[in-house]
Amino acid sequence: MTDDEDEEVLALLDDEYARRILIAASEEPMSVDRLTDRCDASPPTIYRRIERLADQGFLDEYQELDPDGHHYKTYSTRLERVAIEIAEGSMEMDVYRRDEDPADRFTRLFEDL
Repeated sequence: MTDDEDEEVLALLDDEYARRILIAASEEPMSVDRLTDRCDASPPTIYRRIERLADQGFLDEYQELDPDGHHYKTYSTRLERVAIEIAEGSMEMDVYRRDEDPADRFTRLFEDL
């Protein structure tokens, strides 16, 4: 990772709402409405954090259908852990993400068409 990427990851993990989203969505996939309730934040705040978390590959996104035909997205945490090592005047950071299930990847690719 470049220094800019490291700084973005550290800034994102320093954000209280981003951490709340990651923790809540690690239990089960959640919609923005559920994340809004669970994280005690406004929908715009949740959407902004989701965008940043997704840009880093920390969230998986799924398209869901309501019985009435409406579409909405749910999000689950893909970030597994972040390891930081400081030694000999330098810092190394490794980010570990859960592998996406091949069936989920195929579904996501199909939905993006």
